[in-house]
Amino acid sequence: MSLPPTSPAIAVVVVAAGSGERLGYGMPKARVPLGGEAILTHALRGVAAAGIARQICVAVPKGDEQLRSLCQEFRAELLGDDGSDGDAEPDGVPEITVVSGGATRADSVRAALAALADGTEAVLVHDAARALTPDVVFHRVAEALAAGAQAVIPVIPVVDTVKTVVATDGDDARIAPELVTGTAQREVLRSVQTPQGFSLETLRRAHEAALDFDDAQSAAVTDDAMLVELMGVPVHAVRGASQSLKITTPLDLIIAEGLLEGPLGMRFVEG
Repeated sequence: MSLPPTSPAIAVVVVAAGSGERLGYGMPKARVPLGGEAILTHALRGVAAAGIARQICVAVPKGDEQLRSLCQEFRAELLGDDGSDGDAEPDGVPEITVVSGGATRADSVRAALAALADGTEAVLVHDAARALTPDVVFHRVAEALAAGAQAVIPVIPVVDTVKTVVATDGDDARIAPELVTGTAQREVLRSVQTPQGFSLETLRRAHEAALDFDDAQSAAVTDDAMLVELMGVPVHAVRGASQSLKITTPLDLIIAEGLLEGPLGMRFVEG
């Protein structure tokens, strides 16, 4: 990929501090094996392969030395040796930074933003759980930032019919727990993926504003783009990829394993 000469200096934040309870492995999600290697390893390789980041900042669970060691092993993989050649990275090799995540995803992102290198102008926030995201999705987000977007997210069309519902009470509650109130317009609905890209200044302002949220407001925020939306900043959307599934449940893990083992086992591209 070749971005315009005026492209911003990009860092990628990889959020890998999730507990992974729904996967049932009894370990943080980022350490769960996928094709014989940790989910985080696959995610980091995808970020590096995209070739857009000068720094990759990984937020891991506090005290998780195994994931910190995994990040060091990945750095050595990038360098092609034991990674012990000092702090500076050769040209073209992104700096790998590891920070302790917080109690919430937003806390983890804030910790990573505080650790970004001087001169960083834009940041992509990526979930480690979307470990198979194709390079082209990173490129689309980076290109939109280079074109002037302050915020951009990858999305895919919603293919299912989506209903709005309310909890039932009285006689209805004896029939079913919820009642349909309407059908959403599928044509204007999109499922949101990562990496989500922002100018660094915009995302920092959004997270600073969120520090004043009460518990209910904080719980209602489901991604970084929503924080930016609440400030009135336009959020642009580019095409995501079906392979960018979020590995959350055992079924997701089975699907991801199938993608790795099938004819598209390499890091594939969806046009």
